[in-house]
Amino acid sequence: MAGEEAGRVTARVRAFGDFVYDFVIGDDWWVAAGVAAALAVTYLLAHAASVAAWWLIPAVLVLLLPVSLWRAIRKR
Repeated sequence: MAGEEAGRVTARVRAFGDFVYDFVIGDDWWVAAGVAAALAVTYLLAHAASVAAWWLIPAVLVLLLPVSLWRAIRKR
């Protein structure tokens, strides 16, 4: 009985991990890495240098979207 419960919990945790990976990373891990890097740089600029760095995230996304589309089209 306890083994079945542990197996169900493990399966649910694994399914949730698969969902999060697919949602965050998706088809192009470059976009996820770029967004993570942009968030880190924005944080550092805002807190260490006291710069209003709100503009960095949209700028990075404007650059990453065409790169992501180009990579997706090139695979075909």
